[in-house]
Amino acid sequence: MSGKDGGDDGQKPQSVFSTLMADGDWLYIKGEYKKAIDRFTTALTLKPDDKNCYVGRAKCYLKMGQSENALKDAEASLEEDVTFFEGLYQKAEALYYLGEFEFALVFYHTGQKLRPHIQEFRLGIQKAQESIENSVGCPSSVKLEIKGDLSCLQKDEERVRPITAIQHLKKEKKQQTQKTPKSEKTIKQLLGEFYSDKKYLENLLKDKDLVKGKMKNGEQLQDVIQSSLTYLDNCTELWNQEKPICARERDRKLMQQKCSKLCPIAPSEPALSLLKSLDDFDAELTSGNAESNLKKAKEVMKTVQGWSEKDAPNKKKVLGSLHSCIGNALMYLGDMEKALDHHQKDLELAKQCKLPEAMSRALDNIGRVYAQIGQLTQAIEFWEKKIPLVRGGLEKTWLFHEIGWCYLELNRHKEARDYGVRSVAAADEIADEKWQINANVLVAQSEMNLGNFESSVASFERALTHAKLQKDDSSMNAIQKALDEAKQHLSQ
Repeated sequence: MSGKDGGDDGQKPQSVFSTLMADGDWLYIKGEYKKAIDRFTTALTLKPDDKNCYVGRAKCYLKMGQSENALKDAEASLEEDVTFFEGLYQKAEALYYLGEFEFALVFYHTGQKLRPHIQEFRLGIQKAQESIENSVGCPSSVKLEIKGDLSCLQKDEERVRPITAIQHLKKEKKQQTQKTPKSEKTIKQLLGEFYSDKKYLENLLKDKDLVKGKMKNGEQLQDVIQSSLTYLDNCTELWNQEKPICARERDRKLMQQKCSKLCPIAPSEPALSLLKSLDDFDAELTSGNAESNLKKAKEVMKTVQGWSEKDAPNKKKVLGSLHSCIGNALMYLGDMEKALDHHQKDLELAKQCKLPEAMSRALDNIGRVYAQIGQLTQAIEFWEKKIPLVRGGLEKTWLFHEIGWCYLELNRHKEARDYGVRSVAAADEIADEKWQINANVLVAQSEMNLGNFESSVASFERALTHAKLQKDDSSMNAIQKALDEAKQHLSQ
């Protein structure tokens, strides 16, 4: 870009913001929550009041167990619009994981009233009610009964200071109840497979030389380990109060993601050094230093290849991650042939180690390489293999859309329409308006090419409605033009 055209310069901040948002959404899908937070934080420096950006970051904080930060971002997303249902849902979720089940129940009900068709609010109401009923030592006077139209929530005082109200409730609970000390046996039963992780982290704290080390962001390793132990303690307390098995299993999966990043495969200095290097790679890549990223990854690859199986039992898993890093760097540099080779090696190692998440990552990257070089049939082949491995509604929505787009480009309009419909259903399930726009447009385009103009008009109109809710002017204009064209065909 030369930057000579003043009009182009005016577009740059919005373009950069959109890119950062897309990167954040993508990293969230991949489970790289800390990196996603960095993207959303940078995006907020460009548009400090963007409510969708706050929601995106709140979801990441929640996945990392940082419920207080998630609550703050959810509150920020609701500052200008207290009826923003995505913000309400994230606020309810944050309150739930803070153990404030009564307040969470209020906001689940509020969201359901606004969007009764979204099942997440109904499920939230159910789990909050179960947690309230099963809470240990929770006096009936603290429980909330939800009736009427919840108009009390519209008071300015309550909208501005909900966190203060929660703090008051916490004080009241502390005065009325005390935590019962749990035996080591009880803790072991509650944590299950993560009890060994807790013990491992406690032992790490005893290594005075190790805990003096610092993370890439300057945070002391001691603080990171202590934060993880606190998180485990909080989960122990929450699980001690909850009976629903599904809630425990969900939290255990969340904890597994957290602990897997904090507990090295082998408690050795090379392993700790590797973790820091891997963290650096992505920062280098996204800042445009792909060559530096590639050089570092290759250096670490040589180091890992020299490790013995005794020092690093999961050596193949680490090598797979490195092949993925190198492949992504090569993609940025435009060397698609070599990038494909590394991503295929990542897939081979994932299959050997029977690692579903690594297989999903590799299949995704291979599909992206093929899509970028225009080999759409191959992209479809690998992305369709990824479908059974998909985790979560957002990833499902994206994957169905990309496969449908490939079919559309190949003029296989029926398959494009079918995947578009699946993408719409997944987007509706998670109430993601951005993807509801994209998915409905895909269906509309496919229906138009199939000659089903009435269905095309209906899908374009749904996409336009979501674009208006998002106040996305560029999407609204593009969709309106396409809608007018579809209506012309329909009237002929």
